[in-house]
Amino acid sequence: MPRISPLIAAAALAIAAGACAPTIGINGFQSVDVKPADIVAGTDTRTTVLARLGTPSATSTFEDNIWYYIGQTTEKYTYNNAQVSQRSVTAITFDEAGDKVTEVKTLGLEDGQQVAMNSRETPTRGRQLTIIEQLLGNVARGQLPRTEEDVPGQRRPD
Repeated sequence: MPRISPLIAAAALAIAAGACAPTIGINGFQSVDVKPADIVAGTDTRTTVLARLGTPSATSTFEDNIWYYIGQTTEKYTYNNAQVSQRSVTAITFDEAGDKVTEVKTLGLEDGQQVAMNSRETPTRGRQLTIIEQLLGNVARGQLPRTEEDVPGQRRPD
């Protein structure tokens, strides 16, 4: 009996220590063989970038000459929300006349900006119904049968 309690305590300690380890998630672009920073401006073209890195995560909205490769790593501890621990955004700009790379810019987590969200709600027209109005709102709104053939609960032969 006394030998079992130290084993139970050791098992509980191991479980408690394992619960402190974060769950790591890797999302977005992951470079396998070639890193986006290895792309050389003036030498590489759209086809070589596409062959080396694959399709971009996003393209520029208003211009077709900027490709973005976006990836991030998140860590989540037990019951907390996931926190972004690492982020990498690589913007590859191509010239408009040809397909040559003109600029390769890599941005990290420290280059991002916090955007304050507005928690106010937009008012809608109309009024809110009370619980009684919601429950009794459809009482007596049904249509009466028009003919002998229209009996509620039966399909009309069409």
